[in-house]
Amino acid sequence: MPFSLGASFHLALTQLMSSCSIYFAGELFSAKHLYGNVLLAEAIYELSAGKFVSVVPQNLEQRETTAHSIRDQDIRTCLSCDVGLFHYDGPELDSGTVVEFLFAKFADIPSVLLRTDFRKGGDQSGNEGGDPWNLMTSFFPRTEVITLDAMSIYKEAFAENRATAGELLESKAGTAACDAMTRVIAQRVIPALERVIALPPILAREKAAAVYDWLAVMPGFQSDAKANADFMMGQLQKKLGRELL
Repeated sequence: MPFSLGASFHLALTQLMSSCSIYFAGELFSAKHLYGNVLLAEAIYELSAGKFVSVVPQNLEQRETTAHSIRDQDIRTCLSCDVGLFHYDGPELDSGTVVEFLFAKFADIPSVLLRTDFRKGGDQSGNEGGDPWNLMTSFFPRTEVITLDAMSIYKEAFAENRATAGELLESKAGTAACDAMTRVIAQRVIPALERVIALPPILAREKAAAVYDWLAVMPGFQSDAKANADFMMGQLQKKLGRELL
């Protein structure tokens, strides 16, 4: 009887080859950040039928705990992913998230900027359709912006609920509304990820090696130069093989 890998193996292999890794960037400094990040990452995975697999930095294993080593790991992880999802919430954008977004742009990684904060900010208020943040982090190619009002989505999910405060807590109505809100956000994010991945690269193939060679040097990684160069060339070959570049 000839050897067969089986239908389940082929299905798993197909899903692996068709899946896209997301660098899931954003604040991770409080319990609310950590919980919200996990909920949205899981909703994106579920509603995309496993196509979009978020790499959430809070889940990365930190073997070293120096500030430099943590920064290096986050930059490398960002550059290794197929697409980036950058959370632009807060009255001031998280500076680390902005830096990671710019690294993604240096490497011509398709990106989605997501804001669920209804507060306005930045210096684009006079421009029709301007983004609610500093103009220096707008207008990049191969990038899509999603701005949502999470409070309105939550209220719509919560609906008219005239129960007492205790009854609301007992029924976990707020948790259900948060879950529904998160799924609405995920349903907006997934098509945006699909669209940016479909956009053609702007980095010419004949220039890609030089750019990625520079990215191995420019951040000042702690590891040795050859290891950095090998890592970046490996990422370049992976992206070229997947036709992301």
